[in-house]
Amino acid sequence: MARLIPLFSGSSGNSYYIGTKESGILIDAGKNAKQLTIMLQNGGVDPLAVQGIFVTHEHSDHISGLRVFASKYNIPVFATEGTLDALTIGGVINGKFPAYKMESGIQLADMEIKSFRTSHDCAESCGYRIKTADGKIFALATDLGYISETVAENLYGADMVVIESNHDVDMLRMGPYPYPLKRRILSDAGHLSNAACAEFLPKLYRSGCRRFLLAHLSRENNTPDVAYQTALCSLVMEGYVKDVDFTLSVAPRENNLGTNIIF
Repeated sequence: MARLIPLFSGSSGNSYYIGTKESGILIDAGKNAKQLTIMLQNGGVDPLAVQGIFVTHEHSDHISGLRVFASKYNIPVFATEGTLDALTIGGVINGKFPAYKMESGIQLADMEIKSFRTSHDCAESCGYRIKTADGKIFALATDLGYISETVAENLYGADMVVIESNHDVDMLRMGPYPYPLKRRILSDAGHLSNAACAEFLPKLYRSGCRRFLLAHLSRENNTPDVAYQTALCSLVMEGYVKDVDFTLSVAPRENNLGTNIIF
């Protein structure tokens, strides 16, 4: 059965395992190799089960463990052309593991993986839509300033969606961040707010999605409860019933309990 293990989520590091206990992939590797290994094992997965690492973009909280982890286990890395160029310039890709440009669709670990463009202040960021061996659809979109038509089309109809709910706008505006950073986060190339995420969830539900995981929460400008309640209110106001019509949860900053989400 298809499973998601959210290993890490947030500005301090991001990584997700999708597949089965025997074979799967990572999306991002934003913690060091030792931490990634421990968190995979906590979830009941041997690191040798990882058949590929799919990178969303080159910011450090998504790639800080990539070079060592991929080299240690000789895991191929996949990313958009712009991200690959940025990783090469940054010395992350150094010839010690295979690295490939994302094409229209890649078959790996008995899954079909496709990328789609997102709007973020980096070289060429993307999200991923994955069809598992048992026909389930998983989609992930984090680090995006807004929900574009392309993003929406790739999230619609998924069985399981990981979506950014980064910040509460009022908390951000009144918080300690310098003004230029606040502007960056609030821009179309920044991060998705709780309100923007919540507004989109009923549309996702109507497209057939029933499982939602809120991700990449800001430590300074959000709380798990604020993000959760904002999203829940949006769905409930449409008449949908929690744990009957849909499931909603927040990705842990560190999945120390080894939680697996079967979808």
